[in-house]
Amino acid sequence: MPILRGAVTFSRFRVDGGDPSGIDTRRWLVQGLRKKAFAPLDPGCTEEDRSAGFVELERTDATTFGPDLFQGEYALFAYRIDALRVPAAALRRELEQWAATFRVEKGRPPARAERTAQRVALREALRQRVTPTTRVHDVSWNLKLRELSIWAASRKAVEEIAATLEEALGVDLHPLTPSASAKLGGVPDDALAPTPALMGPGFGAREVDHGA
Repeated sequence: MPILRGAVTFSRFRVDGGDPSGIDTRRWLVQGLRKKAFAPLDPGCTEEDRSAGFVELERTDATTFGPDLFQGEYALFAYRIDALRVPAAALRRELEQWAATFRVEKGRPPARAERTAQRVALREALRQRVTPTTRVHDVSWNLKLRELSIWAASRKAVEEIAATLEEALGVDLHPLTPSASAKLGGVPDDALAPTPALMGPGFGAREVDHGA
């Protein structure tokens, strides 16, 4: 888990729905994770530049979700995102070299349609040589307390993982932020304003005109 090394950044959620405390918890959770399991990118067989899905925590290339998925009252797994990105500078350099050769051989600059077609061909050739970037975000789920943590600093990644879990398992995730917890408990918004104890003894007092 990330808590064992470096800085800690995570988002907490309350889990509603599903059956995380029933007798078939393991089967239910494994089946759900497998619905959205990670599939490796294959540049030669697909035009997709991104692949994302659930993997095992310790083996981020595995999606069997064996006994190690459950540690006491916790379910521990991860969400892996692979992406292929063709460097814009490399593509531009290759295209300019081709255009220069074209002008020498044809005695004229390439037409717009010719340049566009070559750009597509060059991008595909570069795509076949690019190594995908990989990011892995850990997920810890306390099945007893029905609380889930997503260990990611990116808000976009947190939202994607939460949405994928909701779709795969048929659950609803509610952020466990102070404001969300207060709303759940029926605390009015005006009761959440800063207090004098927090802001200092002068907070809320009438401003004094020291120039008078």
